[in-house]
Amino acid sequence: MGQAGGTLDLTKKIHINVARIKKDGENFEIDIDPDLAVKFKQGDESINIREILKAPKVFNDAKKGMLASENRMKTVFETSDPYEVAKIIIKQGEIQLTAEYRAKLVEDKKRKIINIIHRNGIDPRTKLPHPIERIENAFKEAKVHVQEYRKAEDQIKEILEKLRPILAIKFEIREIEVRIPTEYAAKSYSIVKSFAKILKENWNNDGSLTSIIEIPAGLTEEFFEKLNNMTHGKVESKIVRTR
Repeated sequence: MGQAGGTLDLTKKIHINVARIKKDGENFEIDIDPDLAVKFKQGDESINIREILKAPKVFNDAKKGMLASENRMKTVFETSDPYEVAKIIIKQGEIQLTAEYRAKLVEDKKRKIINIIHRNGIDPRTKLPHPIERIENAFKEAKVHVQEYRKAEDQIKEILEKLRPILAIKFEIREIEVRIPTEYAAKSYSIVKSFAKILKENWNNDGSLTSIIEIPAGLTEEFFEKLNNMTHGKVESKIVRTR
């Protein structure tokens, strides 16, 4: 026989993050780790649901500790397993975060978006990346709203549309041929791999390395700065094409 709903003492957990869903006129809630829950909701199913739940319980009111009835869960979700119910709540319901955590999540997402723009975008007039501070100021002027639940990459296009009246910016990919002398080729290889996608590479008979790489235009300045430091300025390069 299914367990009736009850009360679990959560008086010490006043400020909790919950995921909730309303079905058949009844609320079902779970106490969650917000970082893991958001990632799971965004599709990262490598995360174990047991790690997301702070307690393996389903509540009608998590803050008051009021447990949901197993019989009702069986009727509404076709299972009374709290982990299976939790998956449904996170995927189909809403994640309610504390104000402090939501502010942190928005700020972290904003930092990531600004970094993507800085690394991938350039000023089409100077062909140089925009400084971080300039992008931050454009965000403020354009009153850009960052959505905490959406992936940073999925918001770039619409945010760029808001920024462009204020900030001249272009996302450009460059294909560059790079030749690194023999004495630096092996040591420099990790720099090439960390900054760029290698489209073609050839280890020459003399031990030097010739590569065709694909790299966001905004990263080229930093890339060549590191490469020139490693090779004492002896690297050779030419742009094959841009797009």
